[in-house]
Amino acid sequence: MPMKLNLYAESNRLIYRPLQENDLEAMFELDSDPEVHRYLGNKPIVSREEAAQVIRFVQQQYRELGIGRWAIVEKETGEFVGWGGLKKVMESGFVEAPYFDLGYRLLRRFWGNGYATENAFASKQYAFNQLKSNQIFACAHQNNLASNSILKKIGMHQIGEGFFEDEPLFWYKIENEMKHA
Repeated sequence: MPMKLNLYAESNRLIYRPLQENDLEAMFELDSDPEVHRYLGNKPIVSREEAAQVIRFVQQQYRELGIGRWAIVEKETGEFVGWGGLKKVMESGFVEAPYFDLGYRLLRRFWGNGYATENAFASKQYAFNQLKSNQIFACAHQNNLASNSILKKIGMHQIGEGFFEDEPLFWYKIENEMKHA
């Protein structure tokens, strides 16, 4: 039984909350956009049922693992911006599992506002302060300059290279400095 966590957080401009069924239309808009999937294997979804499956999958992670990606919502407007945060990876071919993986995906109209960076900082704080994790990992497509920059900006260090579904990735890691003080 996973420990019960508060799956809610805030940063300056954003609210992070569990994904809900009523996020369906926004999730469909996000994951059906080919440009959003440019560095994710170029496999956008094509149906609302696929978006519903994604939401159900993340909700299952909340129940079984006590953590999963958040819905990211603008404080000012209440608009769904995308999803982001942490997920617990139970099996991996690159690093020793289990571990917490940092990720994010935003609707295109919200790109360039610093929201992915804000989410990454909030996720890092959540991992270290709430989850008491020693470290977090992330990966980004080697050609995704924006994501690679964000991961470095929050203090992550590249630890290797690899492939996922034939896509070239850089792997990143950051350790909780408070654990070593």
